[in-house]
This record gives sequence, C-alpha cells and structure tokens, in this order.
Amino acid sequence: MVMADFNFELVSPERLLLSESVSAVVIPATEGEMTVMANHAPTMTSLQPGVVTVKFADGKTDRYVVFGGFADILPTGCTLLAESAVHVDEVSRDDILKRVEVARGELEAALNDEHRASIERYIAQLGTVQGTILPA
Repeated sequence: MVMADFNFELVSPERLLLSESVSAVVIPATEGEMTVMANHAPTMTSLQPGVVTVKFADGKTDRYVVFGGFADILPTGCTLLAESAVHVDEVSRDDILKRVEVARGELEAALNDEHRASIERYIAQLGTVQGTILPA
C-alpha cells in the first residue's frame, strides 16, 4: 500500500523551516504525541515543547525541536506554527538551559496557581526534550 503524501509546513517567527510533501508527521500536541497523515480530519491543536518527526515519501525522516505553538491540520496538509523551532542538530544544552532559566524567572512572578502550574509543566517538558535529543 502506498501512503498518500500531503503538504507540510513548519514555520517559526524567524523563518520557514520546511515546506514539503511528506507522508507523515509526528507532533508534540498538548494532549500527547499525534501522528498526522493525508486525509486527517480537520483539527487545530496547541503544541508543547517537543520533537517533530517528519517522514518523507522516500522513507527518510528528519527531526525538529519546537518550543510551543499550534498545528492547523487539514485533509490536504498540516501547518505547524511554532513559537520557536530549530532543526534537532541545531539545539544545544545551553539553549535549553537558557529557556529553563527564563521560565524559572517567570515562575517567581507567576500571577496565580494556574499560571505557576503551566510554567512548571513547560519546565518539565523542556527537561523531557533535553533527555530525548541530547546525550547524557
């Protein structure tokens, strides 16, 4: 069985990272990891920090790290609008530690328990990203 391809775009405020025809994309949706393929039901979901795995028609895969954002999914394609995104090879431990440091600063200024919990979740997700992509 041949998998149908669909258009996938990964966009960050800085640049368009990828615009290709792909066979599948795995995204770190807030509700959990989600695989998107051609003819997917229309969906919008927010993203948590994590790894986006892109599978191309030729079977090759590529990975990008996103730090939040949202995905707009249609039967014909998927657009991922990331708050920040980089190719997995461009992420450094320092970059993640800086993000954790900034988030910890925000934690001290958190307005309420809900805000504090969301920042703590973000810090935990950054730790998961670090463990996933960077060797110990």
